[in-house]
Amino acid sequence: MSRRVLAIGIEPGNADYSAFPQVTPELVRTYIDAQLLRLRDLGYEVTSCLIDLDATAEAGVTAALRDESFGCILIGAGLREPRERLLLFEKVLNLVHRLAPNAAICFNTSPADTAEAVQRWIYT
Repeated sequence: MSRRVLAIGIEPGNADYSAFPQVTPELVRTYIDAQLLRLRDLGYEVTSCLIDLDATAEAGVTAALRDESFGCILIGAGLREPRERLLLFEKVLNLVHRLAPNAAICFNTSPADTAEAVQRWIYT
């Protein structure tokens, strides 16, 4: 399996943190950057795909999936919660299924456990 990973998530500046007042876009960006660096240090080739919450989201994911092939697609927790994002999550998941049918799909629970999610499906 290819060690190429696509990490899809919400652009931190566009997320709603009202339920988590201690969390800021800067803090989330720091976690994302640290996890991507960690994956690279573990020998993975990682492409980040941070999307907006509007109609451009699908186009961004489609472009990323058409530009390269990946062994694993990580879909971030911010796309699965809150419930209002269910339709966007389904659209992203279906794009991944259609455009990268051979890629493993994994999910993190927060920006801090991305590497563990990828390692469940692509072994070092």
